[in-house]
Amino acid sequence: MDILLLPPLLGIAGLVIAFFIFLSIVRKPVSQARVADIAEEIHHGAMVFMRREYSILGVFVLVVFVLLFVGFKSWQTPVAFIVGALCSAFAGYAGMFSATQANSRTTIAANEQGQAPALSVAFMGGSIMGLCVASMGLLGLGMLYLLFGADPAHAEAIHGFGMGASSVALFSRVGGGIYTKSADVGADLVGKVEAGIPEDDPRNPGVIADNVGDNVGDIAGMGSDIFESYCGSMIASIAIASTLAIGTVAQLAPDRGDLMFVPLALPSLGIVCSVLGLVLVRMMSRSAPALALRVGTIGATLLFIALAWVMLSALGISAKIWLCVVAGALGGIIIGLVTEYYTGSKPVQKIAKDGETGPATVIISGLATGMESVVIPVISIAAIILVSSAILPDGAGVLGVGLAAVGMLSTVGITMAIDAYGPIADNAGGIAEMAELGEETRAITDGLDEVGNTTAAIGKGFAIGAAGLAALAIIAAYVETVSAKGDELVLDIGAPMVLMGMFLGAIFPFFVSALTMRAVGDAAFDMIKEIRRQFKEIPGLLEGTAKPDTKRCVDIATTAALKRMVLPGVLAVAAPVVVGFGLGPEALGGMLGGALICCVLMALMMANAGGAWDNAKKYVEKGHFGGKGSDVHAAAVVGDTVGDPFKDTSGPAMNILINVMAIVSLVIAPLL
Repeated sequence: MDILLLPPLLGIAGLVIAFFIFLSIVRKPVSQARVADIAEEIHHGAMVFMRREYSILGVFVLVVFVLLFVGFKSWQTPVAFIVGALCSAFAGYAGMFSATQANSRTTIAANEQGQAPALSVAFMGGSIMGLCVASMGLLGLGMLYLLFGADPAHAEAIHGFGMGASSVALFSRVGGGIYTKSADVGADLVGKVEAGIPEDDPRNPGVIADNVGDNVGDIAGMGSDIFESYCGSMIASIAIASTLAIGTVAQLAPDRGDLMFVPLALPSLGIVCSVLGLVLVRMMSRSAPALALRVGTIGATLLFIALAWVMLSALGISAKIWLCVVAGALGGIIIGLVTEYYTGSKPVQKIAKDGETGPATVIISGLATGMESVVIPVISIAAIILVSSAILPDGAGVLGVGLAAVGMLSTVGITMAIDAYGPIADNAGGIAEMAELGEETRAITDGLDEVGNTTAAIGKGFAIGAAGLAALAIIAAYVETVSAKGDELVLDIGAPMVLMGMFLGAIFPFFVSALTMRAVGDAAFDMIKEIRRQFKEIPGLLEGTAKPDTKRCVDIATTAALKRMVLPGVLAVAAPVVVGFGLGPEALGGMLGGALICCVLMALMMANAGGAWDNAKKYVEKGHFGGKGSDVHAAAVVGDTVGDPFKDTSGPAMNILINVMAIVSLVIAPLL
């Protein structure tokens, strides 16, 4: 069999496995009518949002397709762009659809069978997202590589795939993030703080919108986010390998084609290791949830490292390539563990204790935690860059960085599964509360949700680190592509155009963060007014004798998200084009460098601060420092409210922002 067929075939196999897991989930009966009704409301709200979002995205994709067709005067790059957009959209949609089927079944399992079956159902629901991300990346890129990869005249068309994936990812992440946090903030402030009712109380009009947001933001949005980094690292590594000098290639692989195939071969092996990791978590479902998930993730990574040595040796690839992969894979574990510490250990307890003196000290403590949490992950990223670039021969250092990113992302199947597990467990807890299934069921779902908050924070840290490495590799590929088409491009920090570009690039993370946080604030304002109105005007609502108008809150969140997601997306796509053609490739290269540094730092700070505030609130709700209803609890809820757009809207937008800007620059590089 032609080895080039392996990535698309394994992609198909991964989709088949995901489909059978989906069937095993939906075959589980939802035995309680109230649970089924609530789950259907959440599913319907999520599907309405996705349909409306994708209709807007469809117009954007069509416009860009026409512009690419006119600019390149050929069909290859525009078609690759469409394929990338469709693959990204499918991965996010399929994962979210599956999650809205798994949430109610997790609730029933917790109510009727206990923790282990509930963990199994939630994790299997998340694994569909993970397998869809890995499979669609391998299938889409694998097929395009078969068509274009071996032909130097058309190899650059693959870059269009990354642009399509990144464009969908940015809109999905920003739109979903605005939706989920506007609903979450509104429901929390009016429900828990003002009305004094529990989280996810069925009397609260905002709880259905809040649970819908978990799916469209933290599952569909996160899936598209990881998908674009996953594909971007492969595309950048292929592009760099295609431009290396013949003498350098000879030191690393039998020929250039073998070296260009390595970025596809490694994730092909990674999806196999991910499936084995999923099996390992399933086997350990009776253990503590945190232990089972950690063993599955680290086990899959270590297995991948071992098997990568065997595979690369069989292909005749230099052991130096394997060392780059190891650097990336181990770096990903370190970033994840550091994130776990700052969002689930002593720093969280310190934030909770600071609530004894009010919300101001909670905010100060959370910001300090987020800023401190940046140090070790950034040192880890710097170490990965240093080690991976130093291992390879002169002239191939940037390839080492790209392959380190590929190594970090190759087991994305299980990494994404563990991330998607969290929102499913959170939804299950919300359904249990709304269906009034009792404290015992809620205790089980809360335990799963607490672990899910930490795994989600780990996933965000992992995604940021991987996005930073992938963006750096894409920027390097941009430099190589521009140099190959004309005069050599050197990004000298002493050159005025480069330095000016760096300052321009540094603007975007701050401006996009402002846009997205203001969008959450404005939408939450509308949501709060609506929830207050319903509490005031619907007789018997707070007494539990009347039903809230949940559809109105869902519509507010949907409209706000779709209206406010457009500007950040257009800015990210248009800025490289304007700077590249207006100021030249040097200024554009500088802009990418400035945006990369600021995006990574801001993303890590916001994600970890938000995760720490969230878990500090949950730590208080367990009974510490006065527990629910206390002044400390009210202060912790304020901190969590500030942290919501940090960790789920603005922070995640940063890593997509830099990848979108970088991949658009790479696509237009031949035209500069």
